[in-house]
Amino acid sequence: MATRFRPHPLARARTAEWADRAVQALWDRGVTPKPPLDPDYLWQVGSRGFGGEDESSIRSAAEVADFRQRLEILCRSLREEAGLNALGHTMAYGQLTSAIRKRHALGRVWRDDAALAKTPIAPPIIVVGQMRAGTTRIHRLLAADPRNCGTRFCNSHFPVPTTPDLRPLKAGAALALARRFNPWLDTLHPFGATRIDEEIGWLAGALSPATFEAQWYVPGFVAWSEERDAAPIYAEFARILRTDAATMNNAALPRVLKCPQFSEDLPALLDQFPDSRLVVARRDGTELLESSISLVASQMAFQSDTIDLATIKAEWTRKLALREARLETALSHFAGPVAEIDFASLGVDWRGEITSTYAELGIELTAEAMAAMATEHDRSAAGAHHAHRNQIAQFADG
Repeated sequence: MATRFRPHPLARARTAEWADRAVQALWDRGVTPKPPLDPDYLWQVGSRGFGGEDESSIRSAAEVADFRQRLEILCRSLREEAGLNALGHTMAYGQLTSAIRKRHALGRVWRDDAALAKTPIAPPIIVVGQMRAGTTRIHRLLAADPRNCGTRFCNSHFPVPTTPDLRPLKAGAALALARRFNPWLDTLHPFGATRIDEEIGWLAGALSPATFEAQWYVPGFVAWSEERDAAPIYAEFARILRTDAATMNNAALPRVLKCPQFSEDLPALLDQFPDSRLVVARRDGTELLESSISLVASQMAFQSDTIDLATIKAEWTRKLALREARLETALSHFAGPVAEIDFASLGVDWRGEITSTYAELGIELTAEAMAAMATEHDRSAAGAHHAHRNQIAQFADG
């Protein structure tokens, strides 16, 4: 598959540059006001049409307070540290008001039917590991097994169930716009509106740093969050998962969950699902760092005029080390089934790695499962994301 040439990790598309200038011009000429990244203002916009009872709903007082505090500190970091340009400011405004709106909408759903958030589900299979360690590939192979299930991209980013279900259309439109701003998006991650994908949207909806630190430089918020108990985030995550399982009618199937943030927060996730099976993705540290820098730079480049590669490298060298240390500590205290998959070995013999994984997890590997995984493997083999390694090599040569 042909991919657009990316000359530098911080390269910007013309569409993004045009959009940034256009938004700034609208503000400068007074055509539309610049929306403040102020918690109270964002709350007023995001909660419009909802009541206070939708915010609280079935959540504990501590969970309600946690979200409010996260919003306050994230907004401060965005104003004081992120160096957002007009497009970045607009995207931050949109994402945070959307998170507030979805939180209220979910609260309303649970007020109407609290049983959804308590739906019994099969013990999940959790893929943990650093981003760029092959977690997406592992995730989709395991979810391809007809006896398992996964979360659709559209469900992750639009978690509120609706009838009719228009989420695939919304997600498709959102991806189309994202590709205009970042034409290298699909070389970084193979997207699709209804493809199985990570649950990062559910984490973002609870204001976990997972999605924000990969697109904005917000060290104050990240440092605060790293020292914060993640339990409120994963309580919300569990409610959304159980609701999604009920509405998608797949609660009886093990859900294959995946997000690199799990490596940082694994104890909080396992507190919600103590009977989980774990699959740990491993990859060479140098390759992980190079790939992570490329991904983060691509997302930050068009949202900030001040970000630089040295800052990104320093932060993600630190972040990867922190996640690795926390993951190892969590694994040392976990007594359940654990399998490990090496990135390089997966590339050489994915069937062998999957066979070993199923054996280590104590799951029978059927011919039907292997056939479904082969179909997923073939689909992935044609993806644009295989060009990412060549991009990184070009950066080094340049």
